[in-house]
Amino acid sequence: MSRRVVVTGLGMVSPLGIGVKPNWDGVCEGKSGIGYISRFDVPEDFPVKIAGEVQDFKPEDYLDHKEIKKMDTFIHYSVACSQMAMEDSGFKITDENAERVGVLVGVGLGGLPAIEKYHKIYQEKGVKKITPFFIPMLIPNLASGQVSIDLGAKGPNTCVVTACATGTHAIGDAYQMVRDGVADTMIAGGTESVITPLAIGGFAAAKALSTRNDDPEGASRPFDKDRDGFVMGEGCGVVILEEMESAKKRGARIYAEVAGYALNGDAYHITAPSPEGLGAAKCLQLALDSSKLNKEDIDYINAHGTSTGADATETAAIKKVFGDHAYKLAVSSTKSMTGHLLGAAGGVEAIYSILAIHHGIIPPTINYTTPDPACDLDYVPNEARKKKITTALSNSFGFGGTNGVIIFKEMVS
Repeated sequence: MSRRVVVTGLGMVSPLGIGVKPNWDGVCEGKSGIGYISRFDVPEDFPVKIAGEVQDFKPEDYLDHKEIKKMDTFIHYSVACSQMAMEDSGFKITDENAERVGVLVGVGLGGLPAIEKYHKIYQEKGVKKITPFFIPMLIPNLASGQVSIDLGAKGPNTCVVTACATGTHAIGDAYQMVRDGVADTMIAGGTESVITPLAIGGFAAAKALSTRNDDPEGASRPFDKDRDGFVMGEGCGVVILEEMESAKKRGARIYAEVAGYALNGDAYHITAPSPEGLGAAKCLQLALDSSKLNKEDIDYINAHGTSTGADATETAAIKKVFGDHAYKLAVSSTKSMTGHLLGAAGGVEAIYSILAIHHGIIPPTINYTTPDPACDLDYVPNEARKKKITTALSNSFGFGGTNGVIIFKEMVS
């Protein structure tokens, strides 16, 4: 059995704001959400002082106070965004349908803030001061588990943990569950909140982060010749996926249809992409094959575009698959505005891709000032572009050589 799957609800938080509207308005305006780190006191000798922090998020707007203390921030975000997405969709979970509604919200690093906090408490005050909620705070699948409990979804309850490809894999895997009849509705996406000394310090030690500390808003500059690393961000993006006929029957607003999805591995290196983007190119081709679309059908690619050397590799992969059509595509990286949300990136960027179709606007790549000869595509520099988009593709590539590509299209009955 193969069923058509549509997107009926969206929920997100990012450094650009709380909710879909401020996020969409922000990317269309070319706004940067990057600033100086306030989440912890940054030592003078710390190499990186900038990040994309979520501002003004209040967990009490979504959770009872007694529940808030049982969760780390990545779980707060997943519950909040799932509530937003459900409200946006108009879908109601009932006793009759609960066992056909599932949750698949992934996370890249999980509860690292809780680990750092309670390790310090243990060292200073001993084992008796560790909260009994410590383990449920940090386990990756509690992003899905707490959403399931909060909303009463009794269908498939699982998660993926695939580094920076997490959000794309979560939505793609959930799509396959609905397509194949495992569930009728899935709450799916990615979440992350690890702006901590260890996470920033660890990525800095790996020489992965931008050190443009004197220019936070200009630090994330995908595809630009002067890029010097990614900027860590945080947030969450969740979508509601439904079997198309059921969604139409209840009169749901349909943002887009999921057209195709693929995942694969480079089998090459723990952090670097395979040479010439061969793994990414294969994943792109597999996604196209699964969609039954031609390469000429793709209008827009929301690139992985991290503001690292891998941007040239992604460009090479796109050119390898799309040939001459690569130069007719619009390719942009919304990470130029949000920073890199790690496990949440694919969820948030899927929503930007869906909204590009829904509104006919392509988000820009900001901070694009100096062309790189190795990156020679149309990156929609600095200003959003109004254009009818019928098909959008979102790329995500992660440490360990894991790749994910998902394709959305305008729904045609």
